[in-house]
Amino acid sequence: MPALNEQASVGSVISQVRESLPGMDILVVDDGSQDQTARIARDAGAEVARLAVNLGVGGAMRTGFRYAAARGYDVVVQVDADGQHDPEEVAALLKLLEDGADIAIGSRFAGKGAYRAVGPRKYAMVVLSLVFSRLARYRITDVTSGFKAMGPRAIKLFASYYPAEYLGDTVEALVMAIRAKLSIAEVPVVMRERTAGTPSHSPLKSAVYLSRAGLALLLALVRRRPSVDSSDAA
Repeated sequence: MPALNEQASVGSVISQVRESLPGMDILVVDDGSQDQTARIARDAGAEVARLAVNLGVGGAMRTGFRYAAARGYDVVVQVDADGQHDPEEVAALLKLLEDGADIAIGSRFAGKGAYRAVGPRKYAMVVLSLVFSRLARYRITDVTSGFKAMGPRAIKLFASYYPAEYLGDTVEALVMAIRAKLSIAEVPVVMRERTAGTPSHSPLKSAVYLSRAGLALLLALVRRRPSVDSSDAA
């Protein structure tokens, strides 16, 4: 659970996860928060890894994957600390892993719920969906979803390297997974409104979203990354 200044919501989200998924271990990666996120997360019963500086979602997730790999976990589920991801939907993601997927994506655009992207973000989503569906030879409708479950092969790959650049945690990570021949599957989910705080992308910033997404994809395609079978990913 990557978290940045989510003191208003992180405790509630942890409680929901514990209620919906009893017995699941919870790690909150406090990504350089300046508030009480870490303390509240510990009080709610989660393990907490505190980063000294803000590294972004990619850096926080890299920490989480290394934690999971070091402790021998077979499954990692990414749930945001702002309350948008419903823990009740996790079972559908885990079912995809049971059916053979290495990465299960909770899609906002696969026919469930009323989530809609608008403006430049909408066009970026459409373009990314077309490109990634062609790369993966499987229809991917929500490339930038942060609601995912990953199995052992994905954990091994991402523990070695997980992109920390802007949009790298979604766009570049999926390119890495496709190149490593990991199986990717989607399931429709309902995304909720944030329970507190403000969105990371304001309306003003959304004007440059399409160009940044394109740049992230270009960088992902030209970079070389270790495969899931590489000794570097052990």
